Amino acid sequence: MTVLLNDLPTEILFQILLWVPPTSIPAFQQVCRKFNALSQPILWRHHCRRQFRYWSPEHDIFTKLSRDAAEIDWKHIFKNRHLTDVAITHDIERILSSQRGRIDRSERIIAYGCDAKDTLLRHLNVSGEADDVLARRYYSGAVLGAVHRTVAIHEWAKLKDGQSVPLERALAAFDRFVLQRENGDLEEVSALLNGVAQSIRLEYPDIPEATPRRKAQLIAGYLHKNKLTGVADNSQYHNLQNNFIGLALRGGGQAALPLISVAIFCSVAKRLGLVAEPCGFPFHVYAIVMPQDGLSLDGKPLEEQSQSQVIYMDPFRSDKEVFRSDLEAQLKSMGVPAAEQEMLLGVSSTADMVRRTARNIIGSIQTTPHIHDPSVSTESAFPESDSSLYSALWALLLLPEDHAAPLQRARSLPYILDNIEKHFMFDIRLIEEYMLPLFEGSQYLEQLRDAVRVMRAGDSMPKQVKSRTPDVSKSVHFRVGQVFRHKRYNYQGVITGWDVECAAGETWMSQMGVDRLSRGRHQSFYHVLVEDKSVRYVAEENIVDISINAGANLMSLAGRHFKRYDQSSRMFVSNIKDEYPND
Repeated sequence: MTVLLNDLPTEILFQILLWVPPTSIPAFQQVCRKFNALSQPILWRHHCRRQFRYWSPEHDIFTKLSRDAAEIDWKHIFKNRHLTDVAITHDIERILSSQRGRIDRSERIIAYGCDAKDTLLRHLNVSGEADDVLARRYYSGAVLGAVHRTVAIHEWAKLKDGQSVPLERALAAFDRFVLQRENGDLEEVSALLNGVAQSIRLEYPDIPEATPRRKAQLIAGYLHKNKLTGVADNSQYHNLQNNFIGLALRGGGQAALPLISVAIFCSVAKRLGLVAEPCGFPFHVYAIVMPQDGLSLDGKPLEEQSQSQVIYMDPFRSDKEVFRSDLEAQLKSMGVPAAEQEMLLGVSSTADMVRRTARNIIGSIQTTPHIHDPSVSTESAFPESDSSLYSALWALLLLPEDHAAPLQRARSLPYILDNIEKHFMFDIRLIEEYMLPLFEGSQYLEQLRDAVRVMRAGDSMPKQVKSRTPDVSKSVHFRVGQVFRHKRYNYQGVITGWDVECAAGETWMSQMGVDRLSRGRHQSFYHVLVEDKSVRYVAEENIVDISINAGANLMSLAGRHFKRYDQSSRMFVSNIKDEYPND
């Protein structure tokens, strides 16, 4: 017996339609009129949830999801997100196809905010069999990183302007710089903290009725027991990952410095009805726990004229209360004047916690021995040091100490510009939006404007074409995409360009001793990308072991210039044919 679609129950038809690709639904509905009678809002809400995980805040998507499906035009919402996906994919394809105009196209994508994230992650996680796998992963990751950083810097800019930003969001902004392929955003950190608070409620059902003192002890004990605070091994204290609240919450392996431990404690405490704030003690951070108005820490009414007391907790180390007298004694032993002790024992601002986190990150980078060791894979080194340092520099630029703001900003400026030029090419808009106003009227303003002009001009101009003529081939023996080892310094690199002879200025040639080379300046020179992320200019006589297998570091970096790696030839396949058409 033949069963027609019209004969199937509505429930079965709806289940069928759920598995039809959203873009095919209109055509599918023309096959059977009963499909048109199905609940359209529920169908399109399903596809919005299934197809897109990340949404920009202006959608207020979680509020919409909590309402009756019929109240929301879910089809319209899906259509707009689908069109966004198409537009972003178009710009990604253009970024991959030409070196020209990449900044403008990236900025169009960045303007979509979190709405761009699902599309970029799809390109970032492309199959290893894709023809342009390295380039697609590199540029989608680069744009996604710029989306993350834009959100993070916006949070710190709000702090700079005197707006209120929750401590957890201000610190989670650092995570946005190092996410790479990792999932996560500011909202995820809040969701993780909500989950911790709910777990505490389940483990201690009576906690709502507990006194503030008891609540503080239960929360600190739970966090320590579940390895959400503290550092598992003191020898790993300065590990870079210990500075990121999102990593501490997701990892669950005791990877939180005192500041991060206190931030987690305070954020969870507030969700459980406990007033707790960070105290920026010298060389350590404690939590200050305060009772409700009119009550003591033990939940008893205070007598008139009595001042409520506070307690100090050290969730980094234990669930035990820290006595103020002990802290005062420490300050005295440090030589801190009595007049300054009250400030150091008081509540620290969110901006101060951001500054301290930035300084801690810089300290970790300076302390960790393998930061620039090319034998350590950049893919396995998470969080990555350049991105971490970049986050710290931006934080200190936007939120310097008031008394030293001009000096601190002047110090950060050259490092940020250098990082943007070398590693974060799609952050130019951040210079224009956030940096230029900070330096208005200063001697650095014109330097900043010139830097922006040069980067934008370089991106918009067509590349100079360098054809490999027979005469050129007599001098230039190596090709773009070949992997080599440096004769003297032994690093691994890949050739990204060439000159028939040294094209550097006289000053550089003098400093580098070019004329002391056996073949001097009149040999071919090569632009190379090195496994430690640096870009160098190498004489042909120093290129040896040509076409060796590319290491993991080069594979993660090469997408800036190459489509993929060809194992048979042991060469990278060029993605800069507009500049070197014959290589």
